[in-house]
Amino acid sequence: MITDALVIGAGTAGLTAGIRLARGGLRVTVVATGEGCLPLASGTIDVLGFAPDAVQSPLGALPGFLDAHPEHPYRISGLAGLEQSLAWFVKTAEPLGYQGDLSRNQWVPTVLGGLRPTALVPRSMAAADLGGGGEVLIAGIRGFRDFHPALLAANLGRAAAAPAPVIQTRAIELDWPGSAGDMPPFRLARRLEDPEIRRRLADQLRPQLGDATAVGLPAVLGRERAAEVHADLEHRLGRPVFEIPGLPPSLPGLRLFDCLRRALLDAGGRLLLGSTALSATHHHDTVGSVTITQASRPVEVSAGFYVLATGGFTTGGIIREPDGQLREPVFGLPVHGLAPGQEPFGDQYLAEHPLDRVGLSTDAQGRPLGTAGGPHAVNLYAAGAVLAGALPWREKSGEGLSLSTGWHAAEAIVGRRREDAA
Repeated sequence: MITDALVIGAGTAGLTAGIRLARGGLRVTVVATGEGCLPLASGTIDVLGFAPDAVQSPLGALPGFLDAHPEHPYRISGLAGLEQSLAWFVKTAEPLGYQGDLSRNQWVPTVLGGLRPTALVPRSMAAADLGGGGEVLIAGIRGFRDFHPALLAANLGRAAAAPAPVIQTRAIELDWPGSAGDMPPFRLARRLEDPEIRRRLADQLRPQLGDATAVGLPAVLGRERAAEVHADLEHRLGRPVFEIPGLPPSLPGLRLFDCLRRALLDAGGRLLLGSTALSATHHHDTVGSVTITQASRPVEVSAGFYVLATGGFTTGGIIREPDGQLREPVFGLPVHGLAPGQEPFGDQYLAEHPLDRVGLSTDAQGRPLGTAGGPHAVNLYAAGAVLAGALPWREKSGEGLSLSTGWHAAEAIVGRRREDAA
């Protein structure tokens, strides 16, 4: 198989790189074992939520944050590149109507009633920003065990965010107008695409609204027709409606995956799911080919450029051998972030572990460094959670890192193509 660019990984970083490359005129193939982490994600775009204290403005906090963390992956694209990648993303994901910017974090509810900071939210969560307080009605569906409105509302009424005005909450449970077998999230989402189901739910909700300025619902408001479901419920209730993501699988995350996949295909890219990258050939300073599995058979793929976006230790992008050595399994790249002899795990389960920050180091273009200190290959780039130096779960920076580094790698490749053609 021959392609201009091979992207390994179909999470946010891989799809971002693939779309930008395809729109830049390259024949692109994206290969991945599965759908990345998007089905587990909330569908919001977190850029910088804690550093380590709560961040009100990512734009204001990032310069100092990068000074304090010079090895952080945000250094690759810089603040300007981050802003450009987010603007590109908002246009690319236009069907989902993402709102927000880097000047202010929005504080949106979690399924347990906390508030968490995020930079961009889809249209279905536009009314979820409770950083300024408000009076909200939390409505659950009786029998849906992944969403407990009374617990959520009680905790939300005590939640603190800066600024932290009062959030007034009430909770109700709605009788589901369908069958008991509709309770799995995917089934609920599909059934809510039926206008009659929505009418009957809205008829129950309307008399309970009181002075609520917005209504929070579990994040099951459709998949293929989510915009229609959301708009129709807001019209029937006459109030803003927002989704609250819960346990995986995440419908907002899957909607984002669907949107990015469509953008890739519309741009002429190719997506091969169920394909795992196994190994690579390396000639002097260039990657020659990568062997992947396709229909359970090994297939050699030759490309002019390669983007590695396989994720970190938790997703198999970095592995630990039985002897304790860490390695990147496809290209054999050296892993950085752990000192010789340093134990990868600490004593506290929920504390930061040294292993959390390990990954690949790159040059300014996003090319992984080899054992000699220079780029491992002139045509290999890396993006997303496979990079060293970040703690996305604590910083609330995961999607911002994936977008900025995936976009930056693709920009570097497109730029090199232009130079070669000139």
